[in-house]
Amino acid sequence: MLRDLPPSVSQALLVGFDTADDAGVYRLNETTALVQTVDFFTPIVDDPRWFGAIAAANSLSDVYAMGGEPITALNILCYPVRERPAEELRAILEAGAEKTREAGVALLGGHSVEDAEPKFGMAVTGLVHPEHIATNAGARPGDVIVLTKPLGTGIITTAAKFDECPADVLEAACRSMAMLNRGAAAAMRRLGIGAELPVHAATDITGYGLLGHLFQMAKASRVGMELESSVLPLLPEVERLAAAGNVTRGEHENRAYLGAHLEVAAGVAATRLSVMLDPQTSGGLAIVVAPESADALLEALKANGVESPVVIGRCVRDVALRIRVLG
Repeated sequence: MLRDLPPSVSQALLVGFDTADDAGVYRLNETTALVQTVDFFTPIVDDPRWFGAIAAANSLSDVYAMGGEPITALNILCYPVRERPAEELRAILEAGAEKTREAGVALLGGHSVEDAEPKFGMAVTGLVHPEHIATNAGARPGDVIVLTKPLGTGIITTAAKFDECPADVLEAACRSMAMLNRGAAAAMRRLGIGAELPVHAATDITGYGLLGHLFQMAKASRVGMELESSVLPLLPEVERLAAAGNVTRGEHENRAYLGAHLEVAAGVAATRLSVMLDPQTSGGLAIVVAPESADALLEALKANGVESPVVIGRCVRDVALRIRVLG
């Protein structure tokens, strides 16, 4: 659908939409560039405070994924104001505002329209150094891939819609989704982002799932990837819920998106593959780092509040751009 859109022509445009990156980047001067993104969606959980916090964290995440620091945000709201209680709307907006304060971001206002179905998110502006942007296109053969949050939010929230998810499991998923990727971005900057520095690329894991977003990076970087499915961090009970049928249409769409580029070893369980294809909301960052700096990145992530970062795979030389899932 977007294939025939004319590209933006500007020497100041450093990152556009051609590489499926998380945000656009526009150079202001030699040391400063703007990072801009927008995201909003319908409620994925019933609790309005969790919804507001998750939507805000998800919107801010795209700036963090580029290695940037968000500075301002604008609310985007669609809401049936005559049909739903004012307290619910207040809870959504208050939770979103609290999340921006946690991020040190100035909430400038926003725009709302009356709509039959609630939707909430933010347009976010951040700053990044023009020579230290974590794009999709910098991964190299030999680099390792680090994941900063557990997987399975789509499966869990789907199970919750059908009252098949234990309350503590949904609570764990909500806490994970509402957690900012601020510490992960700070860790990347601490090590250094760039071709001659330890961190070479990054993306946040959202609607295309782990495999879909890594495939976008593989295409932009012209590499293949090998992933160790056995070491993946998972949210509680997610494979059991997947085995019970709580999978989404997005999983099937993501599988079709990868097509022949996806190779799965015989020993990989179907439920584990479901989690890897599961669309995530406000997921963690997948950070590509030089192998000799992997331990330093893990230490920096933990020092910045990232609870359980894990090396999940590596980039390899592969002209076919395959994503291989190993047992």
